[in-house]
Amino acid sequence: MKKTEHLPFFGIGKVLPYLKNYRKALLGLISGCLVGSLVDTGVPLFQRYALNHFIGEGKLDGIWLFTILYFALIAGGALVNYVACVCSMRIEVGVDKDLRNAAFNHLQTLSFSYFNQNSVGYIHSRVMSDTQRIGGLVSWTLLDSLWQMGYVVGAVVVMLVINTRLALLVMAVIPLAVVLFSLFQSRLVKLNREIREINSQITGNFNEGITGARTIKTLVIEKLIESDFVRDTARMRRQATSAARVRGLFMVTMNFASSLALAVVLWKGGVIAKTQIGTFSMFMSYAQGLMEPIRWVVDAISDLITTQVNIERLTRLLETEPDVKDSDEVTRIYGDSFEAKKENWEPLRGDIEFEDVSFQYPDGDEKILEHFDLKIPFGTNVAIVGETGAGKSTLANLICRFYEPTEGRVLIDGRDARERSQLWLHSAIGYVLQTPHLFSGTVRENLLYGNPDATEEEIDHALELVSAKDVVARLEKGLDTDVGEGGDMLSTGEKQLLSFARAILAKPRILVLDEATASVDTITEQKIQAAIDTIIRGRTSIVIAHRLSTVRNADVILVVRDGKIIERGKHRELMEARGHYYRLYTRQYEDEATASLLG
Repeated sequence: MKKTEHLPFFGIGKVLPYLKNYRKALLGLISGCLVGSLVDTGVPLFQRYALNHFIGEGKLDGIWLFTILYFALIAGGALVNYVACVCSMRIEVGVDKDLRNAAFNHLQTLSFSYFNQNSVGYIHSRVMSDTQRIGGLVSWTLLDSLWQMGYVVGAVVVMLVINTRLALLVMAVIPLAVVLFSLFQSRLVKLNREIREINSQITGNFNEGITGARTIKTLVIEKLIESDFVRDTARMRRQATSAARVRGLFMVTMNFASSLALAVVLWKGGVIAKTQIGTFSMFMSYAQGLMEPIRWVVDAISDLITTQVNIERLTRLLETEPDVKDSDEVTRIYGDSFEAKKENWEPLRGDIEFEDVSFQYPDGDEKILEHFDLKIPFGTNVAIVGETGAGKSTLANLICRFYEPTEGRVLIDGRDARERSQLWLHSAIGYVLQTPHLFSGTVRENLLYGNPDATEEEIDHALELVSAKDVVARLEKGLDTDVGEGGDMLSTGEKQLLSFARAILAKPRILVLDEATASVDTITEQKIQAAIDTIIRGRTSIVIAHRLSTVRNADVILVVRDGKIIERGKHRELMEARGHYYRLYTRQYEDEATASLLG
């Protein structure tokens, strides 16, 4: 571990660039804090004058001017306090928003491997909780820091000017407070780090408890989930209680130091009190006030340390490089996912070629493909079949450039796919997943994700093509019906038909169907299969299939087993070869025939 990782301010520099957009608010915050601390420093001086002049000397001349100036000082302090707080709030909200936008946008650029390796709860905690903590750090913690430090400097200067000897005696208590703080610091840092880690686990478990509610109920594991959650919250309580005890003990010692400073003033300030009671009172105020910044140090440093964990985790996310990334030259010509330069995009025909491709997943040890060659001319229908878990999606992932070859090249229209942008390729691909996903919103909004410029006629045609018009007609508000979170207001078959229509609206040159009929009933499958036979015409299609009866007419069938392609050919050729495909097909045919007979 690097030595700098132990320093409280490690990592703060990585957040500072996000303050550039809030220079005016930052200036207002700094100005307000400095002026406010001067006001707080000046209040004891007014008290000194009042006690010495109006009470000690028994004179009332100038009392009205004193009163006006005193209340003007208090009002001015309240005003600058308000300005500083408003500026601090603007910085907090603004930096929080910018950090979340940066994290969310960066997530859109990351490869599938990142989401496979990190849970939804973990990612949610980085984007929401960590950014919120950092926003508070660069606003309210900064405000307190400037205010307290300004007060300390002002109070020390005034005391030194008025009575240097007594000022030095009061200041002698400060090293004691620093020593006391150092004794508690390591324990507080350790406890706060543990609390943040446990809180992250609780957030992840809470998220999974919501997203997996249906699975939890069907498995009847509510008690198990509850016990896990209670266990984590109990750990959180124990650690938080320990931290509170240490913090409380620290506060007690700080109060002792404050009382000691007051004792010094009472001990050595007796002579002053006889002649200048106002000066004595001022030193009493400063002596007590100086301990407040030191008490604040434990909160500020503790906050810095715990927020450092948040900064490290968020920075780790923002600095994560995607496994699949466009080169700078490609980005310059074609743009990126957020600023596409479509005027430079060449038309995509749909010719695909695997040229001496070897591949293994980033977190895997075994090669899935080795020196694999395959030409898929435009308009070809390629079927990829195999048992569950055989690795059928690998080829589709390489074609879509969700992953890149370990060796060799994947050519699109004769050129290496890496020579053009991911968005250029993805914009020409229609992808229908085995588990359909709809976004929260209406049916119409979900369909328009496929093509935001689609007309009513095009939407109607796409629905008709996949036999989904009846689905929409049955809905209460038709196309304007809300589908619920993830499309949960619809059945799996209905979601799949709408996903199909959405893919068609994109007018893809390459169509990828990843077991698109595996999660639907027989009638819906027949509707989709009829649509597939129509829409694959004039397109290059990759069909990942579990039901082999749906791919008999494919131009080429690739048979996958244990992550490797072991057979290829047309249906008739593979059946005549009586290999693995033949066994899969006959076994599946027998199972379906038996089920039909029993049904």
